[in-house]
Amino acid sequence: MPLPLAPITGIALRYGAVALVAYAASRRIQRSQTHQPSEDALDIVEEGLAANRPLDRQQINASARWRRVVRFGKIAAGVEIDVTALGRVKFRRVTT
Repeated sequence: MPLPLAPITGIALRYGAVALVAYAASRRIQRSQTHQPSEDALDIVEEGLAANRPLDRQQINASARWRRVVRFGKIAAGVEIDVTALGRVKFRRVTT
């Protein structure tokens, strides 16, 4: 009885394409250094989502923080997840 290769080939090509994209992306990402003032700024962000528009500037500032502890089982060790983001959008009129 012959082995049906058509369904296996499609799945293998799909996984191979995903692996190739992941490999190419990992080769393009450069290694960065830890900037301590930025780390300190991220640590003082309050949990939740906040936005501010200063009246003396043409910009909008936003911050977001989400912290949770995830446990697998009742007595298992947990993992703390801390996602923090700062953003700024500046608007400036450009004259020609």
